[in-house]
Amino acid sequence: MRAEPLVESSALHIWGKAEHGAHSEALSGAPAKRRLLAEGRTTGRGGQEMRIALVQMSMEESLEANLDKSLACMREAASKGAELVCFPEIQFSPFFPQFPGGDASRYAMGIDHPAMRAMQQASRELGLVAIPNLYLDEGGKRYDASPVIEANGTKVGVSKMVHIVQMPFFYEQDYYTPSDSGFQVYHTSRGRVGVVICFDRHYPESIRSCALKGAQLIVIPTANVKGEPLELFEWELRVAAVQSGVFIALCNRVGPEQEMEFCGESLVVDPNGELVAKADDSEQVLYAAVDLDLIAESREARPYLKLRRSEFCTLGTTDTGA
Repeated sequence: MRAEPLVESSALHIWGKAEHGAHSEALSGAPAKRRLLAEGRTTGRGGQEMRIALVQMSMEESLEANLDKSLACMREAASKGAELVCFPEIQFSPFFPQFPGGDASRYAMGIDHPAMRAMQQASRELGLVAIPNLYLDEGGKRYDASPVIEANGTKVGVSKMVHIVQMPFFYEQDYYTPSDSGFQVYHTSRGRVGVVICFDRHYPESIRSCALKGAQLIVIPTANVKGEPLELFEWELRVAAVQSGVFIALCNRVGPEQEMEFCGESLVVDPNGELVAKADDSEQVLYAAVDLDLIAESREARPYLKLRRSEFCTLGTTDTGA
C-alpha cells in the first residue's frame, strides 16, 4: 500500500529566507522561474540557489512502511520544487539504541539493499539528490551511515558516524562501529554537501572539517528528544555556521517510541547564524532555499577561515586532565 505524504504544517514552504513560522508559497505560479531553477538554479540576485527538503518523520517497526513513507515524501518534495532531500537518523527502523545490548541485526542493511535501490530509483525518476540514513552492514561491521545519492540515481559515497556515544537511551557503542573514513564532502549536481551524523555535531572539528573541504551545505541527520537542551543545541549550530561560513541543515525524527519522544524541530541555518526555517514537533517536510552567494559574503565579512593559522590548529589528541 502506498504511503501518503506527511501532513503539511505552518512552517513548511519556505522558499527563500524567512522567519521561523512564516508562510510562503512553493513555486507559486512561476513556470519560467521553475525552468531557470532546473537549468541553472539562478535566483533573482543572479546567484545560485539550492532548494532543500528535510523529511521530519516518525518510524514504525516495519521497514517497508518506513520506506513507503520515505518515497512518498520524496515525491512530495519533488512536486514542490526541491532539489535535495534529507532524512533523519536511522530512518528505516525504530530507534533501537535506546536499549543496551540488544540484537538489532534485523534492521541492518547492506548498501545494495532493496530499500536503497528503491531510493536510488526514486532519485533518478524525480531528479533529486537524496541523503538517507541507515544501519549499514558492511564487511562484517555495522555503522550509522548516510549514503549520498546523486540526482541520476548513482551513489556518490557514504558517510559514517565518527564519534559513538554511550549513555542512557543512547547505547550506541553496543551497535555502531566508528567511521573508517572520517568527515566527507560530496560534489553533487546541486552543490557541495558535507554530512555530519547526529552526535558528531557536538565536536567543532566536524563542521570545520567539512567547511575546509569545500562544503556549502552540511546536513545533519539526528535523533534529538524532548528533555534535551534544545535551545543550546540550536545555538550550537548557529554559532558553528557563523564560524565556518556554511549552511547547516539538521533533520530530526519525531514522535514517541517506547521510552523516548523525539522532538522534531528540524532546522536550517545560514552562514550568518540566522534561522532560515524551523519545524515544530509534528511530522512534516520542511522546505528551505539555500542562497549559496551568502557563503562568500559571510566569509568576506568575517574572514575566520582565511585568517586561520593551520599550523596551530591541528586536530590531534589532547590531554583532558581526566
